[in-house]
Amino acid sequence: MTSLKQQFVLQNFSNDYQLVDGEAMHATHGNQFQIPPSVVKRHVGTGHFVEVRIDSPRFSVHDDDVEQCTCPSCHGEMSDPILRHDHPASLVSITPQKIPSRGWGEDFWVRITEREDDCLKGVVDNPLIETRLHDIHSGDEIILQEKHVLAVHTSHRADLVRRMSAEELKELAVWLGSIKD
Repeated sequence: MTSLKQQFVLQNFSNDYQLVDGEAMHATHGNQFQIPPSVVKRHVGTGHFVEVRIDSPRFSVHDDDVEQCTCPSCHGEMSDPILRHDHPASLVSITPQKIPSRGWGEDFWVRITEREDDCLKGVVDNPLIETRLHDIHSGDEIILQEKHVLAVHTSHRADLVRRMSAEELKELAVWLGSIKD
């Protein structure tokens, strides 16, 4: 049987799309790109929803787009537009969106079905706009690593905290105390 780490290495998306490393994005952008702390990501398990982003350097420049647009998450300026899905489709009824595919990055939700160390396997839980370019569909299985987790759905907060040891709760408290507005 192939390990999740091996499956991750073999996983390939069309048009050079890749899962975005949320930890690298946070290191570059600081509090403007907030991600869950490692103490939370270590407790993500079967049935939890995590948000991930897929993007491609092939489509990073859009001549017909404005020079800078506003990020829907932090309301700051950004130059690489990202499509967002606020909730998993299985939790919230989502009206079909009629947005033309333009090669933008896309945030979406994945329901975790398996975990092995820092690798997670899950099912895509949103109808995606850029499917014709990255070839990822709602219901597809993908493999990701903890570093790709941009958010854990709010419905899992209490469950994640209940799983933590006293030492991990202290780690979470330190992280919460470090967040600056």
